Amino acid sequence: MSYAQSRQPGRASDLGQDVSSAAPPTGQHAVTLADAARRCRWISIDLGARDFALCLAGSSADSNRLTPVFDSEHPGTISAARLLGGGIGEHLMRHIRQSTAPCWWADDAGAEAAFSQLAWTSRIEPQAHGGRGIAFPVYTDGGQAGLLVFAGPDLAPSPYSLHDLHGRCFALFGAVAGLAPGRSSDMPAMSRREIECLKLTSRGYTSEEIAKLLKLSVHTANQYLTQTTQKLNAVNRMHAVAKALRMGLID
Repeated sequence: MSYAQSRQPGRASDLGQDVSSAAPPTGQHAVTLADAARRCRWISIDLGARDFALCLAGSSADSNRLTPVFDSEHPGTISAARLLGGGIGEHLMRHIRQSTAPCWWADDAGAEAAFSQLAWTSRIEPQAHGGRGIAFPVYTDGGQAGLLVFAGPDLAPSPYSLHDLHGRCFALFGAVAGLAPGRSSDMPAMSRREIECLKLTSRGYTSEEIAKLLKLSVHTANQYLTQTTQKLNAVNRMHAVAKALRMGLID
């Protein structure tokens, strides 16, 4: 049993059943925004957060903007404005374009020391009086990118439940987008080299390192990665990695 489940008995499993079930009938959504906000509140309780918001990331033509869908003041957006103020929104947009991993910020030494122990996360620079916060990048198979952001003076993410919470964020975002989870029946045709480059990217290798390992030019390695991103209809390389993992193209 995870740390989150031990604090909120039954909630993690209930959430999984609610938002990860089969596709709803045509014209219906898996959850309403009110339902989604309620489920997001459960996640915030597990994190010890006071405020939360689910935001859509802008398109490449509007790459520096996060648009709130709902927040802890639903149906208002007061919390989202507070969470994304002071320049944090710009930091988060840059992060989501580069990584699928959660990121955090803290303006007190105690929280920073604790958060730095979280595996598979990165720190972004806090703004003045930015408090404590953590953001989970999320994506849909249709290419939509977003963030679930949580913050508050008592925020205390547990390393034992972080992956579980990120998975719940993915499921919730997919449900809000009206998408059924699962593997696409139309698998993209990928060459051996494209798969190799994508797999090495998933393991943290740069284009230069991939080129050296596969005895390619850097230009060719980048070309393979660009092709995989296009074939998977992904917004960037990290999104392509996330989609390939879900589709079973790489492991």
